[in-house]
Amino acid sequence: MPFQQHILSMQKTLLAVATVLGLAIAYIDSRPTWDDTGITAGAVLITAGVLGALGPERPWLWALLVGGFIPLFGIIHGWNLGSLLALGIALVGAYGGMLLRRAYGRV
Repeated sequence: MPFQQHILSMQKTLLAVATVLGLAIAYIDSRPTWDDTGITAGAVLITAGVLGALGPERPWLWALLVGGFIPLFGIIHGWNLGSLLALGIALVGAYGGMLLRRAYGRV
């Protein structure tokens, strides 16, 4: 497999993983019995960070996919604008992962 095809395959895999994990975190966070913002924030930060380290070319995309569904659900179901903070946490995680990869790994 040529190198470019390998990179494209990896990007597609990361795209699917980011979408599934972002939806799963948002679904759990939207449940009426779930009341632990710290665990949700930690899950968003760590997930986006790992994706940012694995795919440092597009940290903004990983942040949007991991942290974007929480405010989407929050605004649609209750006009919760505070849920936009999830995007900020995801951005910190994704760009932090990217910076760690560039500092300690090969890109």
